[in-house]
Amino acid sequence: MSTVRQKQNPAFYALIAVLVFMSIGPVVLMFANSFKLDVDIISGTSGMIFLPTIRNYEQALCDVLWYEPDHLDFCSLKFGGAFINSLIIALISTVLTLVIGCMAAYALVRFRFMGRDTVSLSTLMVRMVPPAVLLVPVFGLWNNEFCIGKTTLVGGWIRDMFGGRGDVCLAGTHSGIILIYVAMNLPFVIWILQSFIVQVPRSLEEAARVDGAGPFQVFFKIVLPLIKPGLAAAAIFTFRIAWNEYLLASALSDRDTKTVPILIVNNMSEFNVEWGVIMATGMLLAIPPIIFTLLASRQIITGMTAGAVKG
Repeated sequence: MSTVRQKQNPAFYALIAVLVFMSIGPVVLMFANSFKLDVDIISGTSGMIFLPTIRNYEQALCDVLWYEPDHLDFCSLKFGGAFINSLIIALISTVLTLVIGCMAAYALVRFRFMGRDTVSLSTLMVRMVPPAVLLVPVFGLWNNEFCIGKTTLVGGWIRDMFGGRGDVCLAGTHSGIILIYVAMNLPFVIWILQSFIVQVPRSLEEAARVDGAGPFQVFFKIVLPLIKPGLAAAAIFTFRIAWNEYLLASALSDRDTKTVPILIVNNMSEFNVEWGVIMATGMLLAIPPIIFTLLASRQIITGMTAGAVKG
């Protein structure tokens, strides 16, 4: 039996080309502008033909370079410290979110208790709340309610060991930012992992219990290996959200805990905008998520197509 291959409409390929251009175009433009001087970027006449320079990257990485750039009198950007802060906050918040989220999802799927459906629906509804709504209440709580007084034994010991004045609060600390990121991303992780845990056959868990496995052994040795695609997909999206988040971090961080997105925005002032340095810092900010996504692209595809109806 011969099969006739149906020709695709040319408009389909045109639409794909437009979507690819819209996705890759800004990245290519940012990459090209990161090697231009500000005068070339502002004039807009050089296009893609210009004399490249690494001055923007030298200024962005001036605090971690092994040499002192000749064109810089003072290193105002602290990209190295901000990058470490972003890495610490994104990785720890991702790990904590996955650990808590996979256990909560397993409990919602496997255990029967009063209000289970309400809790499951509430997690999805909480994820719909915009982060901007949480800004004012979280800032007030982190600065007033969840503080250790400087006159207390613990507060005095922390101040003696790490310095500083006043009460010890969550605002301005890595812990405060990590905690709000975990709370913000946890509903999404619970929701996405529930669909993976449902697909794990109960017979495998029952067989493991018959062989003498305990509840934790069943969870860690039977369930977790089978939902690795879901864990990978949830980890990727959670990491990217924590890595790129700006609004909450700008309110909760201070000089020692600010992340790279805050560093980029702080490089803009009312009288001067260093576009080249902003583009270079943006490229450096985009490299870790891009590498992470490329390495785990197979897991992303598996996670996005999970739950599809098979004919």
